Amino acid sequence: MYPPITPYETGALKVSDLHTLYYEISGNQNGTPVVFLHGGPGGGTDEKDRTFFNPTKYKIILFDQRGSGKSTPTASLEENTTWDLVKDIEKLREHLNIEKWHVFGGSWGSTLSLIYAQSHPDRVKSLVLRGIFTLRKSELNFFYQNGASHLFPEAWEEYIAPIPEAERHDMVLAYHAQLNSVDDATRAKAAKAWTKWEMVTSKLFVDPEHVAEAEKDDFANAFARIENHYFINDGFMRDGQILEKQEIDKIRHIPAVIVQGRYDVICPATTAYALKKAWPEIEFNIVPDAGHSSREPGTSKLLVAATDKFADL
Repeated sequence: MYPPITPYETGALKVSDLHTLYYEISGNQNGTPVVFLHGGPGGGTDEKDRTFFNPTKYKIILFDQRGSGKSTPTASLEENTTWDLVKDIEKLREHLNIEKWHVFGGSWGSTLSLIYAQSHPDRVKSLVLRGIFTLRKSELNFFYQNGASHLFPEAWEEYIAPIPEAERHDMVLAYHAQLNSVDDATRAKAAKAWTKWEMVTSKLFVDPEHVAEAEKDDFANAFARIENHYFINDGFMRDGQILEKQEIDKIRHIPAVIVQGRYDVICPATTAYALKKAWPEIEFNIVPDAGHSSREPGTSKLLVAATDKFADL
């Protein structure tokens, strides 16, 4: 990855009467523009996200999606849907006077990247995607109900602990009730448990520093509430919509690279493989010694190689 850099511009973009987005720009002011779409939903951006891109060649644009990171109001579920976010990306592009840009996203960021590209294929120069997630019911069921629990049983016990046994047949629904409780303590406890489950399972080797992120009240609250809000609503789209032929045909001409950890249990490789089958023209990379995180060495190396490949496009 490239060395750390600082933004030369930060701003606040009002996208509705309620929501204002934080954005920042770093790298080469006259470089080829790339937009980074963060995960979650609700995850927010991090300064390390700038380092996937060559700062001498790219104009690097990061922003926090509605309710996430430095965007306001924090953790808000109102006016917060997939299609609101797609409109926000276009508003940001227009605000920055960019005609076309490269799009980079991992996990939920890959979902949003694909949906944005399918909605505005004429605005996307390339796609670099990691940890493919298409928000199908089968994917949610694997991670939140009956799949990843078989690999992380001790972490699963902590995850289900806040939920009464009678409600555990639908963990997303049960968490929805607690994450929207009028009781602050109930809501905070549920947010930390939900977030910890994802932090524990995100890397091939459990990273205590990463897991500790779940203890940060503001982060956990936004991350858990917004994720659950999207998942309880099926991502506000048809099940499997992203992989439908008519949707893939809209973006088939766009150069694209997938980087997928073999042992990703949050977004298992079966989804990336389904995308490859639907869209055989893409470059498909499996990292043999990685989980879900973009910060694992093999994954980071291939992501940087992909952005380098498209830097002069």
